[in-house]
Amino acid sequence: MKHLNITVFGKVQGVFFRAATKAVANQLQVTGFVKNLPDGSVYIEAEGDAFGLENFLEWCHEGPEHAVVEKVEINSGELKNYNNFEILKR
Repeated sequence: MKHLNITVFGKVQGVFFRAATKAVANQLQVTGFVKNLPDGSVYIEAEGDAFGLENFLEWCHEGPEHAVVEKVEINSGELKNYNNFEILKR
């Protein structure tokens, strides 16, 4: 199990990024949360196995249909043992 802190930049708010992220995380058995940041980016904390996180990161570089992902910053973090994946409202 690994923990990643992910920030996604570009046109990622107002395009159902958070809802799509939750759906993909649930499919890949990735836990954590996603939230919009005031600067227009999206912040994600994700935990899972190597396979799940690798596929999740691939998806983060694409995003949902109307998103335009310009940059993805990824940092490893300490495991927090989330039980599920949630959308946080700020």
